[in-house]
Amino acid sequence: MSQWQELDIENKITQILRDVPNSVPDHPLGRPYLTAYQIAIEFAQLYPHEAEQLGFPIGGAGTGQRNSLAQYLAGQLSRNIGQLPHIEGGFLSNQHLKDISFDVGGETIHSSLTNTNFTLSMFRLRT
Repeated sequence: MSQWQELDIENKITQILRDVPNSVPDHPLGRPYLTAYQIAIEFAQLYPHEAEQLGFPIGGAGTGQRNSLAQYLAGQLSRNIGQLPHIEGGFLSNQHLKDISFDVGGETIHSSLTNTNFTLSMFRLRT
C-alpha cells in the first residue's frame, strides 16, 4: 500500500479543497483554485503527523532540496486525476510572472517555479 493510500491523502486534499473560502459561490467561473503550494501549506498545518511521515519540506525557492511536499502532492493529483472525478486541475503560466510568495506561519516562501519554463499546478473541486 502506498503512502498516498495509507495516509488517506486523497480524502484529506478533498477536504482542503472543499473548505476553500468561496466569496462568490454562484459565479460562472466556479470555485477558486489552490496552487500545489497552497495545498501543501494547508496539508502541513492540518495534518502535521502525515506531513512528517512523508518527509518533504513544503517547498519553495532556496530550500536546497529537489523534492517537496508541493511537488509530491501535485504529482500524485496529476497522476490520479482520472480516478478523481471530483477534482480538476490546471496550470498557471509563468508568462509575465515575476514572483509568487506564500505565508507559512509568518514565514514567506517564494515559488521555485517562477521565472522558469515550468508552470504552477492548481487544483479545485469540480462544481
